[in-house]
Amino acid sequence: MVTKWGLSEAMGPLLYDEGGEEVFLGRSAGQPAKAMSDETALAIDREVRSIIDECYAQAHHLLEDNRDKLDLMAEALMQYETIDAAQIDEIMAGNMPNPPTDWSGDDRGTPPDAGDAEPTVSPIGGAATEH
Repeated sequence: MVTKWGLSEAMGPLLYDEGGEEVFLGRSAGQPAKAMSDETALAIDREVRSIIDECYAQAHHLLEDNRDKLDLMAEALMQYETIDAAQIDEIMAGNMPNPPTDWSGDDRGTPPDAGDAEPTVSPIGGAATEH
């Protein structure tokens, strides 16, 4: 973002990354060519770090501000295992979501007839020691 597309006010609209160049006589394949000064590389590192720190702070702030919604979502996921768009809309409104439309389990989140199902037999058979 900073080195390829110039999406940094500090570094400007310049291309700093020339990765992917073909190896030619006089340049080792194991050592990339140095296309910038140490000062420029340091400035790029600082700019990338600044962007990452800013994005991290914004994400942390959003999560803290919406902690109640995160808790509702976690509770719904623990109960239903999946949630749909309608449930997410309910959560974003600050409400505990209703069960999914196709849900018919109990209030513990157990799927319907989970205990009534017959055990399935693997097409491979039993344990290796049985063969």
